[in-house]
Amino acid sequence: MTKRPPVEDVTADDLQVSKPKDWAAGVPGIAQAMGPAFKDTGVSRSMKGLLAMNQKDGFDCMSCAWEDPPDRKTFEFCENGAKAFNWEATPVLVPREFWAENSIDDLLEKTDYWLGLQGRLTEPVYKPVGSNHYEPISWERAFEILAQELNALDSPNQAAFYTSGRTANETAFVYQLFVRAFGTNNLPDCSNMCHESTGAAMGETVGVGKSTVHYRDFEKADLIIIMGQNPGTNHPRMLTALEDAKKNGAKIVAVNPMPEAGLKRYKNPQTARGLIGHGTDLADQFLQVKMAGDMALLQALSKRVLDAEAAHPGTVLDQEFIDKYCEGLEAFREHLASLDEQRVLEATGLTSAEIDELAERYMSSERVIITWAMGLTQHEWAVPTIKEIINLLLLRGNMGRPGAGASPIRGHSNVQGDRTMGIWEKMPPKFLDALEKEFEFTVPRDDGVDAVGAIRAMRDGDITVFVALGGNLVKAVSDTVVAESAMQNTHLTVQISTKLNRSHAVVGESAMILPVLGRSEIDMQASGEQFVTVEDTVAAIHASKGNLTPVAPTLLSEISVVTRLARAVLGDKVPVDWAHFEHNYDSIRRHIGHVVPGCDDFNLKVRAPGGFDLPHGPRDTRTFPTKTGKAMITVNELKTVTVPPGRLLMQSLRSHDQFNTTIYSNNDRYRGVKNGRHVVFVNPDDLAELGIADGSYVDIHSEWTDGVDRVAPKFRVISYPTARGCAATYFPETNVLVPLDHTAKVSNTPVSKSIVVRLEPVAA
Repeated sequence: MTKRPPVEDVTADDLQVSKPKDWAAGVPGIAQAMGPAFKDTGVSRSMKGLLAMNQKDGFDCMSCAWEDPPDRKTFEFCENGAKAFNWEATPVLVPREFWAENSIDDLLEKTDYWLGLQGRLTEPVYKPVGSNHYEPISWERAFEILAQELNALDSPNQAAFYTSGRTANETAFVYQLFVRAFGTNNLPDCSNMCHESTGAAMGETVGVGKSTVHYRDFEKADLIIIMGQNPGTNHPRMLTALEDAKKNGAKIVAVNPMPEAGLKRYKNPQTARGLIGHGTDLADQFLQVKMAGDMALLQALSKRVLDAEAAHPGTVLDQEFIDKYCEGLEAFREHLASLDEQRVLEATGLTSAEIDELAERYMSSERVIITWAMGLTQHEWAVPTIKEIINLLLLRGNMGRPGAGASPIRGHSNVQGDRTMGIWEKMPPKFLDALEKEFEFTVPRDDGVDAVGAIRAMRDGDITVFVALGGNLVKAVSDTVVAESAMQNTHLTVQISTKLNRSHAVVGESAMILPVLGRSEIDMQASGEQFVTVEDTVAAIHASKGNLTPVAPTLLSEISVVTRLARAVLGDKVPVDWAHFEHNYDSIRRHIGHVVPGCDDFNLKVRAPGGFDLPHGPRDTRTFPTKTGKAMITVNELKTVTVPPGRLLMQSLRSHDQFNTTIYSNNDRYRGVKNGRHVVFVNPDDLAELGIADGSYVDIHSEWTDGVDRVAPKFRVISYPTARGCAATYFPETNVLVPLDHTAKVSNTPVSKSIVVRLEPVAA
């Protein structure tokens, strides 16, 4: 293994801005995928890993939860998947002397980009109380310290156990088992910050908070409506499914505040048309909706459907479906009768003609899929907005039939599987009952804290030990200054990780880092080579098995870390054979089969090529496990965001060279940005009204009811075709502007997509 010199962070003077692209992938996608892999990881290691990624006998890509097609290609990965693989499989290692050379204060001065480039972590390190440096320790000493710290707490609820979506099903199951055996439900996870709103809305309306479509449904759809998402960057393999749908005659409508290259034109790099031809034009209609205007748009569409039915009774609604499977139509009809069209137009920034066109497309299509991501889930009124998606689909029976349904797209590899396996601060009693019966110990029943709740509790001194199984919470969560101060208010922080990030520098009085295997690496245990499983965005579970030699022999698997931690902390407190779990993962899966609904015969099912689908009543049999046993057409009061004069509504989003808080480079070639991330995209007409010049610098101030002046300093202004009145910045650089207490109703998800801001010019 080799070590390259650290790459210095870019400065504001390095930033270059060019015209945004109007198509995605093609030859540049290949170059961006394979160039860094060959250069940094090596040709042999890269090809061995990449050819196994997303294959039925290989390992699951760590960069998104997009479902795998039934028929796999030789190269079943996208540009960003290759970057994620290269980031993890790198032979660059953090050397032992790094810890003596770099204090905590030094690390705090570095960006996540620089930290990640230092390479893979290979040995446990510990920062004692009073020290400013991590120092290497043995695995045995690490577990001894953790046991002492956790068992010294006055209450198990003084600890929180965070989870990232890259954690496999088996790890998640064992982790939540340990945490509950320890005595708490404090299990915040990254779902709390992304699709929690989806789960809340769909759980109430159809009874299952997961996608109601299969992969094959996209190619059977007549119309696909894509709302609040950018598949070209966040899940590029979706573009191939959309291309296949177009070939079969589907129409595609993009609803988004910003035009995205991947939804304009796709040049599939695995076809001649994509390499040397024009590619495929995807979106037949683009509705440039204002941020937080989606709820108004959806209500306006449903009203047009109901008005058309009233004008031509028996020809528009699927009355047979509604009568048999739904309730709430009459109250919904009465509610929308008074919908104010002018208010809709003001909230959406659209014209009545644009909405009419989409309504006509919807009513003339027999099979409709509506798909969305975090552009809808991170608003104050995200839950009722997603309920309106369900309303629109139910009106014409677009649920539980081929080519139709609701398709929330999860952005993290196994974030959905983690929830299935019990990673949730408020798992339902049925799951807890099954867990208690299976393992014969008393399971705690009080709800734990979610991600925002964990930050509040650490801030207030109620949580003093924080353990993170992956992730980068202080960067991912809202209100960065508050979040970092809260983390530094703890007694002990523990990060179980593959590479360095900001959360390793923002620490409590004491801190520990425990290095683990990556998903692409071989996991050898006492009983032989192991595999794990993951769940994708359409509730399909399949095996994942790394094929690369680990970068260091000192690494443990995540399951080894969790089970050894459980043995050290709990001893014989509960009748669980943690050692057997570590030695043979089949033993974990046997228990999963007894506890987790739909996972009976788990060991057998996951060994089938391609895995298996979890049962899904709304999708499979049009059965709806809601309180009434029917799908709920709901009444939701229309909510809009008022933006004062001279202010903008800001959202944060990913750049193209980014996965969550992991920054692969400081470039975003689709939006024309190179060597910089501190930028704000603003409509040119808004810039003219504000008297701010393109290319100038501004401080961004957020404005909320608490009166706190939150500032993101010195951002370069980029004139960009965003929706009027809206601005965009990169995540997580502007999380500092999102108040901790500004969260979505019901789901408590940070409101990162509708922040009222003002721009104040500063010197360059």
